[in-house]
Amino acid sequence: MTCSLCPRAVDGYLCSRHRDKLSAQLRGLPELYAEVGECLVPRRSGWGEIVATRGAAGPRSPIDEDILDTVNWAVASEVIHSWRTDIRRLRWPHRGSTPPARLDADCRWLVQELDWIVAQYPPAGELAREVRTLDQQARSVVGDPAPRPQALGSCVAQLSSGIICGAAISRLPGQTRITCPRCGYPYENEQDWLALLRFQPGAAA
Repeated sequence: MTCSLCPRAVDGYLCSRHRDKLSAQLRGLPELYAEVGECLVPRRSGWGEIVATRGAAGPRSPIDEDILDTVNWAVASEVIHSWRTDIRRLRWPHRGSTPPARLDADCRWLVQELDWIVAQYPPAGELAREVRTLDQQARSVVGDPAPRPQALGSCVAQLSSGIICGAAISRLPGQTRITCPRCGYPYENEQDWLALLRFQPGAAA
């Protein structure tokens, strides 16, 4: 089986790289959409003071209503909650109804269930795509493009053949756990990071 988002061979539905990316995006969505609200709503106003003006006489709202209709906390909350409801229905069919929608709580719940989602949930790739879309839409509003991966060097893991893997290793800012895209070796603790730094070609002895 291959990852739903790339050609990497996996046991479930997402490779470790896309799992980690989904986890990071879910963790960041509540704060990101809170910032969206501050960008779209004038500081002197509250949400209750927004009046739709399309097709009506009088001055237009000082915000872009087309963006407001599609990129806001309520839309993000509805999308994420629908995923939580579906996953909960399959994973915990005998439990009661899903708690009311709350973007922060629903994102935390999905992060906690990621291991099961990656291993057992066929639409995991579609979930990752929708979360990525929500993330990109919000960043297009707040003027904060997604961070670029930071190059760390070459994988220093030894393969069964005895040679060093040597695949390019990179991570997103703040990411503390990565997996080599070629050999699958995990870098997740201080010893791993020190070995990666020490055994780079040309590194001082």
